[in-house]
Amino acid sequence: MQVDISTISQDTGGDITLNKKFMKHLAPDKIGKNIIEVAKNGTPLLKLGSGSPRIFLCGGIHGNELPPQLAFFQLIDHLKNKKIRGTVFMVPIAIPYATMKNSRRFQGWDMNRKTSKEGYISNTILKTAQKLEIEAAADFHSTQPHSNPGVESVFCSKEPCYESFKIAEHITSQTSSKVISQEKAGTLYGGALEDELNISKIPAVTCEVVSRNGLVDSGSVERSFLQMKSFMEFFKII
Repeated sequence: MQVDISTISQDTGGDITLNKKFMKHLAPDKIGKNIIEVAKNGTPLLKLGSGSPRIFLCGGIHGNELPPQLAFFQLIDHLKNKKIRGTVFMVPIAIPYATMKNSRRFQGWDMNRKTSKEGYISNTILKTAQKLEIEAAADFHSTQPHSNPGVESVFCSKEPCYESFKIAEHITSQTSSKVISQEKAGTLYGGALEDELNISKIPAVTCEVVSRNGLVDSGSVERSFLQMKSFMEFFKII
């Protein structure tokens, strides 16, 4: 399987091997080691396959949400011997510096409230998805127990992209996740990557698994991996 790796931002780089809580759960193969090296210089973008559909998966908008970022390494390993029907773009570690520091914020800001603002990495990710003519996207997170939402879930909206809701229904039918839907994108939170993608007419969801911030709770990586796999299966990519 050919994996093309590039960077989409040069001011986010960090050495994620310095995050011992992260590396405790990772034994990277050759591709994984390449991702780690590229991440030292900025946000890595991976491309697998070719043709349509063109889908996009992202993790690490919050650097201290470790399970989804680890799940991407599992997903890449899972795809090694699969025939990919379409093009899969991935940003497995959106902000390597924040992951290195095990920090929710980057440069003092929550990047999942800044997607609509020029000059922030989440806005760069949005523009990248638009430029790549992505047909659907999923942003993967983890949520602290007893917080908001505090349960395994899939956020979505019905307007302007009803397909967002359909994707969420599909993922929750295959996992233990719960649908959290809003009628119109952008009404619950301002500047979230998922909302801004939907507003720009790219159907998108946010997938959450439960794990304490900065840690990897038992089963959380596997749960995130299942959400990723289900998202891809909705488009019959694999």
